[in-house]
Amino acid sequence: MDVTLREVRDGDLPVFYAQSNDPEGIWMAAFTAKDPADRGWFEAHWARNRADMAVVMRTVVGGSGEIVGHVAVFGPPEEREVTYWIGREYWGRGAATAALRGLLGVVGERPLYARAAADNGGSIRVLEKCGFVVTGHERGFANARGEEIDEVVLKLVGGTDDSGRGRESYL
Repeated sequence: MDVTLREVRDGDLPVFYAQSNDPEGIWMAAFTAKDPADRGWFEAHWARNRADMAVVMRTVVGGSGEIVGHVAVFGPPEEREVTYWIGREYWGRGAATAALRGLLGVVGERPLYARAAADNGGSIRVLEKCGFVVTGHERGFANARGEEIDEVVLKLVGGTDDSGRGRESYL
């Protein structure tokens, strides 16, 4: 799926809110807000992140102009992490991979890290296609599941070539 990235606009937030309240999306993401339906928390979270100059966030837009999701890099310099949320209707169409590749072209700093629920094979595949490699496994409390679950930690050290394959050593 062809996507473009652009700055987040106020009008994008209702779509992000709806996407972040999809039950299947919540389950797969696992590490979500304590109460994704808390609109006040959602709005405060987005206002804080949009005001933070260290956070690089973009809206993912599909070929027909539809909002597909969002992608971001956040955290302190030595622990920068990627995150993304793609609406379920776009899963399996390459949108997450295209969005993450686009973001990696905008954010040149390395290393970058990522985390995913160990059973979220789709997200792990997206990260690996973009050059991330698994560097560890941890357990963490997943609000969406109400329990501790296994989590995969990934790292990107080098850039990617046009195919999305890594071009440098990763560890």
